[in-house]
Amino acid sequence: ITGATTPAVKTDNTANAAALVPGANSFTESQAKSRIENAGYSNVSKLTKDDQGIWRGQAAKGGENLNVGLDYQGNIVAASK
Repeated sequence: ITGATTPAVKTDNTANAAALVPGANSFTESQAKSRIENAGYSNVSKLTKDDQGIWRGQAAKGGENLNVGLDYQGNIVAASK
């Protein structure tokens, strides 16, 4: 079962939470948005999947507008805009 804290794909390597992992991403845009929202972000918008399979967009958390990314493992990374 996958969830907000469980990756969709289990790997032997521990993912680097500070870096998104490129790879074939099976999340739909709606699923990516839900994952990001379930991680505590709001106003998730402008989601697009890049050529490395990473969903990228914009969101807000703690009153700050951020750039966010979601990789195929379900890792989410945010950075100030």
